[in-house]
Amino acid sequence: MTETLTEYFPREMYSWAYRNGVQLDFTRPGRPVENAYIESSNGRLRDECLNTELFLTLDDTRTKLAKWKRDYNKVRPHTSLDDVPPSEFAEQWVSNKRQEGEVLNQEVIPLTG
Repeated sequence: MTETLTEYFPREMYSWAYRNGVQLDFTRPGRPVENAYIESSNGRLRDECLNTELFLTLDDTRTKLAKWKRDYNKVRPHTSLDDVPPSEFAEQWVSNKRQEGEVLNQEVIPLTG
């Protein structure tokens, strides 16, 4: 799900989505609760990183954003995940599924990068 501002979406994005079989889904204007997880995440990024850091260069920006992302995904507990970090929650989920005998055929996408 993406933001509602479709007029700002470049033609290349629509073309890429079509070629890759991706259906774009936009929230309705004035309905941010339809995308509450993203709104919450964007708010945290803005409040905890973008509004508090001074970005001097593009490399400096990348470094600071990567550090915030690592902390957010690896270290910080999330109340929506039973107060564990997302990486730990994912590991527990995979472990539980394996113990239940489920076959996991999907590629796991790492939370850091």
